[in-house]
Amino acid sequence: MNAEAAIDLLKQVVLFALYVTSPFIVLMLLIGLLTSLAQSVTSIQEQTLTFGPKILGLALLLIVLAPWLLRALTEFASSCITRMAIVAG
Repeated sequence: MNAEAAIDLLKQVVLFALYVTSPFIVLMLLIGLLTSLAQSVTSIQEQTLTFGPKILGLALLLIVLAPWLLRALTEFASSCITRMAIVAG
């Protein structure tokens, strides 16, 4: 097994995971910030108020980004499968 190829494959997997999840993390951060701001302005300190908008935003972003996610995941999976032969060889 080629150690450099295995390390490179692991690095690519971690970077791809960050690449795919970053839009969702940023959206959840923005929604949390906006709902927290709205709660502090209106003095409504209900913990469950942040859950609804986050779930709704996540569902909408998932619908919008579904084609991109599927394309990116299939391309990455095929590249990983071709790189596995290099790692095993």
